[in-house]
Amino acid sequence: MKLLSPGANLPADVDRYLLPHEQEVITVRKHLAVMLAPVVWAVVGLILAAVLTDTLLRHDSALTWIIWAIWGLVFLRFLWAALNWSVDYFVVTSHRFIETSGLFSRRVAMMPLVKVTDMTFERSFLGRMLGYGTFILESAGRGQALPSVGLRLVPERLCPEVCSLIFSQRRRR
Repeated sequence: MKLLSPGANLPADVDRYLLPHEQEVITVRKHLAVMLAPVVWAVVGLILAAVLTDTLLRHDSALTWIIWAIWGLVFLRFLWAALNWSVDYFVVTSHRFIETSGLFSRRVAMMPLVKVTDMTFERSFLGRMLGYGTFILESAGRGQALPSVGLRLVPERLCPEVCSLIFSQRRRR
């Protein structure tokens, strides 16, 4: 996951959702920890397929093809996860939170800063070790478009910045 600095060029698929008077403050991707399970499955599957091919299935070409086809599907799942990770962003602007996700079917969730009534930040043990956490944003309304924003990088920098924006919006009202 990457923390894009303010003023850096936003990805085009995120920039199109900003209003003319809005300034991007923070743009982050999900932490690479979301790729942990797909990577482990792909590597373990590769090792298992190679070992089975070289030992038990050495003389059975039909089963060898089936094993490698199964591994190919596991690898495609890894590629799908990587492509989705590459297009998912969380953006904090001067007026709202925006989360974009999805490769083919795009989902854009937004919440105005002034609507946030409560914000919780959670970090699991693994999150503390790897440097990610989950923001839980709450508003007074039902059916929140952006209830939790998970697995974000640099929480020590992100959390104070977000709090600063929320409280500065409240002072202006």
